[in-house]
Amino acid sequence: MNKLEFDYTIQSLQESGYRNIMPIRQFLKIPNAKKELWDCLSRFVAKPQWLPEYDDVVAWLENNEGRGLLCLGNCGRGKTLVCSRFIPVLEYLFYKKFVSCYDAIDLNNKIDEMKQKNLVSVDDIGTESEYLRYGEHRQPFSELVDSSEKTGMLLLLTTNLTTEQLKQRYGIRTYDRLHKLTKVVQFIGDSLR
Repeated sequence: MNKLEFDYTIQSLQESGYRNIMPIRQFLKIPNAKKELWDCLSRFVAKPQWLPEYDDVVAWLENNEGRGLLCLGNCGRGKTLVCSRFIPVLEYLFYKKFVSCYDAIDLNNKIDEMKQKNLVSVDDIGTESEYLRYGEHRQPFSELVDSSEKTGMLLLLTTNLTTEQLKQRYGIRTYDRLHKLTKVVQFIGDSLR
């Protein structure tokens, strides 16, 4: 099939509702990422200390390969600081783009708003209550992950759940997509609070 035939076929299919739009992934390549992350840590934390998991975050910052970031693990290890404080600052500093930051409880009230964004941070996924409003049952987090896959929205997520608990809570379909869309960084160790 030549290019003209292919374009005509796509145009004909679009008239019937076919979507050929490929997601536009958000790529990050922050130079000197370790220094930049340390600078953020030094400004946000009274007594900053470098944690081993930050090395994985630095690798992601240097080249995210179009994937988001899922920070999971123990409480008090800096997951929220990384996804809701540091990365939004670096994203704006280097790319002049805003990260829309939410808490998991916002999933039930602001899911339609969240799905319209390009860069979204959601803190503490797995703590939101079940969505049931006037008999309408939705799965907001699964909707957000689906939207990310279709549009290229970059997700920055934190949770205290394990990967197994994520599978149980959201189902294998959502977890499989989430695993494809994000780099998982484990935060292990005692709380620093």
